Amino acid sequence: MIPTRQLIEEIEKSEMDYMTDRMQAIQEKPGNPEGVEIHSFGSATAYYSGTMNWPTFNTVKGLRDSDIESLDDILHFFKSRDRRVQFEVVPSLVSQELLIQLAERGFYHSGFHTSMYTEPLILEEEADEQITIESVQEGDFVDYATIHCRSTGLPEAGIPHVAENNRVLYNRSGWRFYLARFNGVPAAAAVMYLKGPTASLTFAGTLPSCRSYGLHCRLLKKRIAEAALADCSLVVSQCAFLSQSHRNMERIGMKIGYVKATWSQR
Repeated sequence: MIPTRQLIEEIEKSEMDYMTDRMQAIQEKPGNPEGVEIHSFGSATAYYSGTMNWPTFNTVKGLRDSDIESLDDILHFFKSRDRRVQFEVVPSLVSQELLIQLAERGFYHSGFHTSMYTEPLILEEEADEQITIESVQEGDFVDYATIHCRSTGLPEAGIPHVAENNRVLYNRSGWRFYLARFNGVPAAAAVMYLKGPTASLTFAGTLPSCRSYGLHCRLLKKRIAEAALADCSLVVSQCAFLSQSHRNMERIGMKIGYVKATWSQR
């Protein structure tokens, strides 16, 4: 599976599909307590949350050269809500002209993020009696959220919030949650979103005290195998460039689709 423009567009679309479905699920909570809004501007989609002020939930995906005339409308959308915005720019899908327009509006290239891909395969796993992987049940979301927060450095106070915003996905079509136990204790967690022929590995985290035991690789193999059993033809994931997650993905056969650029307001 060689990278092509079509494949790059499919990878980006999968990332937008799971983000849109996640945000819609949170938006559909009674009264929309997180103040979620999702708006289309040409090819681009803008995501906003009134209470979740992290860049992940206040971002623009899918930007193309044809959206240059919509840039000021996008900026007004976020400015009127007193929120800074970031743009996620995929290489080969925009030109220098669009980047110039972002720079002229006070944006700068602030970071990179890697999108990985592979064909679904059932990969061989070494037996390890210390590790078991199971599907998350509805009563397990506090355990899931605890791992999520502690593995990513979020404060403990955020555990109930993360638990609730993932519990809304439990019975939603396409979403699968996994819990890995190390010697019987919850130690790592992961998520996958299936839509059409594509599986997105949307999150994985391991407690700091349980790292270096192969939990992340086991969760990668588990999800890729389930994607194969679901007749998917493409598996995608995201990671920080040359992070441990990146190395683990390369180790099991995933390849770089592209390294997207994040553009932030000064």
